[in-house]
Amino acid sequence: QVQLVESGGGSVQAGDSLMLSCATSGLTFRNYGMGWFRQAPGKERRFVAAINLVGDRTYYADSVKGRFTISRDNAKMTVYLQMNNLKPEDTAVYYCATNRRGSYWSTSSMYDYWGQGTQVTVSS
Repeated sequence: QVQLVESGGGSVQAGDSLMLSCATSGLTFRNYGMGWFRQAPGKERRFVAAINLVGDRTYYADSVKGRFTISRDNAKMTVYLQMNNLKPEDTAVYYCATNRRGSYWSTSSMYDYWGQGTQVTVSS
């Protein structure tokens, strides 16, 4: 049974930092690219960042470039999202997901398994 469990969300002030973690189980983690998406109230789920199998290629939405960093630890079967200089518009539920295909990183339908999400709230 594949499980993805996000953690690290919370309520912070603008300019603060958070690190999200996504611990996985029930799959061969090193065979999957990983991505982070977010969904704000009343909006569609949107791509945030992705990382390939070995972690040497990363992809970001323009809105988070230079502020967010995705990384992975294959030994721990975990993917991370370091979020710096947070803004109120970053407020959303953040989801991690697996990408077996290793392509179409920003397309949510290309992802296989999803976590339940973790809430991030940024106040001004």
